[in-house]
Amino acid sequence: MKTLVNTLDYFVRADGVVLIILGLLFWTGNADALIPVHMLLGILLVLALWTLAALAAVAGVNRWLVALAFVWGIITPLLGLTQTRLLPFNGHWIIQVLHLLVGVTAIALAQFLARATRRGMTGGKRSLAAAQ
Repeated sequence: MKTLVNTLDYFVRADGVVLIILGLLFWTGNADALIPVHMLLGILLVLALWTLAALAAVAGVNRWLVALAFVWGIITPLLGLTQTRLLPFNGHWIIQVLHLLVGVTAIALAQFLARATRRGMTGGKRSLAAAQ
């Protein structure tokens, strides 16, 4: 379980950096052809977030944090997939900023879950032996 948590933690970091870089390229009007790649990487980020949330639940991490991660994993792609239709024209930059904040929060939440899960496995509410 620890190896999976660590792998997902590193994946989220790398994926997050690539997603932010791609997002900034789109914002500046470049690389629009890579939008499908950005969408795929975003979906993979959400799947990693959900997997970390499930592992956190097994490790005894706060249930509200785990629930927040699952809900945030629904909000993130919904906003990403519908953002082009929200506040078009001059107000669209607000949606773009919101999309960035929601994505960065998903990354931070995944990082927090990974850290809390590692803590939970080494003597938090339930030990690793109890979790298996």
